[in-house]
Amino acid sequence: MAGVPPNMTDYEATRRTFRLEVPERFNFARDVVDARAASSPGTLALLAAGPGGAITERYTFADLSRASNRAANALAAHGVGRGDPVFVMLPRIPAWHVALLACIKLGAVPMPGTPLLTARDIAYRIGAAEAVAAITDAEGARKLDEARADCASLKTTICVGGDRPDAGWLAWDELLERGSDLAPDAEPTRSDDPMLLYFTSGTTGYPKMVLHTQASYGIGHEITARFWQDLHPGDLHWTFSDTGWAKAAWGLLFGQFRLGAAVFLWDQRGKPDLRRMLSLLGEHRITTFCAPPTVFRALVLDDLSRFDWSSLRHVVSAGEPLNPEVMRAWREPTGLRIHDGYGQTETVNLVANYRCLPIREGSMGKPTPGFDVRIVDDAGAVLPPGETGHIGVRIAPGRPVGLFREYHRDPRATAASRIGDFYDTGDLASCDEDGYLWFVGRADDVITSSAYRIGPFEVESALVEHRAVAEAAVVGKPDELRGEIVKAYVALKPGYEPSDSLARELQAHVKRLTAPYKYPREVEFVDELPKTVSGKIRRVELRERARTDA
Repeated sequence: MAGVPPNMTDYEATRRTFRLEVPERFNFARDVVDARAASSPGTLALLAAGPGGAITERYTFADLSRASNRAANALAAHGVGRGDPVFVMLPRIPAWHVALLACIKLGAVPMPGTPLLTARDIAYRIGAAEAVAAITDAEGARKLDEARADCASLKTTICVGGDRPDAGWLAWDELLERGSDLAPDAEPTRSDDPMLLYFTSGTTGYPKMVLHTQASYGIGHEITARFWQDLHPGDLHWTFSDTGWAKAAWGLLFGQFRLGAAVFLWDQRGKPDLRRMLSLLGEHRITTFCAPPTVFRALVLDDLSRFDWSSLRHVVSAGEPLNPEVMRAWREPTGLRIHDGYGQTETVNLVANYRCLPIREGSMGKPTPGFDVRIVDDAGAVLPPGETGHIGVRIAPGRPVGLFREYHRDPRATAASRIGDFYDTGDLASCDEDGYLWFVGRADDVITSSAYRIGPFEVESALVEHRAVAEAAVVGKPDELRGEIVKAYVALKPGYEPSDSLARELQAHVKRLTAPYKYPREVEFVDELPKTVSGKIRRVELRERARTDA
C-alpha cells in the first residue's frame, strides 16, 4: 500500500470544509462495529499475537459483534446497565476490545486501567467512580482482592483466563459461552451520553476522571485516524500502547474501526523486546505504526537497516514531543518520516504533521481539521506568532466534536480548564508565521532562571542530539541567586559511562545548539528516567528530587 494517496491533499481546503456529522442518537459499538459486521462481515478487524509474536487470534467485524453481544448480555444478566461504571484492567488481548464494546452497547461506561496499577490505585479508581463491576485477568484479580474492602460499590467481578481466585469471581469464558448472540435489549444511547471514563496519567497529582461521550470519541476519533494516522480500509494499524492509556483509544479501536482499518495487538508484557517489535512490523505486514517517543528513542539505538520495511507506509508518534535527532535517526535507514501528533486524554488528535505538508522537525505540526487551536495568554487572548502561551482549543460558541465533556465529579477542575473562549490544555507552545506550533512544555514544567523562561523540551532535544545520550529530562532546581537553574537528568546509551568530563561536554554541546542561558548548570546521570504508566517522563518526581538536593 506504499502508493496509497493521502486522505488529505489540500490542508487549507480541508480545514475550511471538514465537518463531523453528529446524529441525535449514536452508539459506537452498534453504529460502527455492528454496522460493519452487517455490511462486510468477513472483513478483518483485529489480529492478535501472543508474547512470542505468533498470531493467536483473528477477529472479523462479525466476530467482534457476536462476542460483544454475548458479553453485553452476560453483563446485563449480572446487573450492569445504562450509566454504570465498569472497571476494565486487561493486557493487550482481544478481551479488552470485547469488554469495552459490550459495555458501550449497554450504555455502561468502561473505565480502562493499566495492568501496572497497584491495589491502592485500583481502590482509588473504583471508589472515585463508584464502579459496579470489574473485568480483569488473574493477576489483576489478586490485586483487586487486596483492595476489595475499599471498593464498596463493586458488585460483580469477572476474571479473564484461568487461575482465577475462587471466591466471588465469575469466569469470562463461561459467561461468553452462555451469552446470547443477539444484540442486548438496551435503549439506544444519545450522542451526548457518557461512553468512556479515562483517568489522566497524573504527572502532577492524583488522576482526574475524564468523561467522554459517544460522540467525542466514537465520532471524534475519525479526525485522529483519517488525517494524522492516514488510515484506509485494508490497512493493518499497530499502535503500541498499554490498554490503560487513552492512546489505546486513539489507536486500537475508535477511529480505526470507523474507517474500516484493522488493528494489531501484541500481548507483550513487561519491558518490551524492541528487536522483536521491529521484526514483527515486517512479519505481519503492518502498514501504519504508532509508538510513543520513549519507544522510538530506544528503537533507533538498533541497526534499523536489518529489518523489513516493505509493508510499512506511514509512521506516527504521540505522547510527548519527539526530538528531531530521533526523527532523523529513524528516517535515514527506513526511508520513513515520523509524523508527530499532539493531543490529550481529554481530546482526540489536536495538532499533527500530515502527509500533505512538509515536516518541520521539532514542530508539533498544524491544527487538525475540526479544531481551532490557538496560542493564548492567561486571559484567553490570541497571541501573535513567536510568543509563548497556552495551547488553547476554542470552545465558544460551541464545543468541537472530539473534546471531553467534563472532569467527572470535579466541577472546579472543569471550570479551571477554561480561559476565555478556550479550553486550556495546560501546555505551552508558540506558533510561527506559517502556522506551525512549537511545544515548550507543561505550564508547570517551564523553568524561570534569572528572569528567563526556559522550556525543557528544547534543552532535552539538544541533549539527545549528543552521541552518548539515550534520554534526557530537564527540570528547574531552586537557586538563591537565579531563582532556578536548569538541571538535566541523563540516561546514557550502551557503551558510555558517566563522568565529570562527559557532563562538561554535554553542557558545552547544549550551549552550541541553544541560547547559552538555557544550558544545564547541573547534569546528573541516571540508569533510567521515572515515567508514568503511559510512558511520559515524570518531571514532577525529578523536580521534587532536585528540590531535595538544593
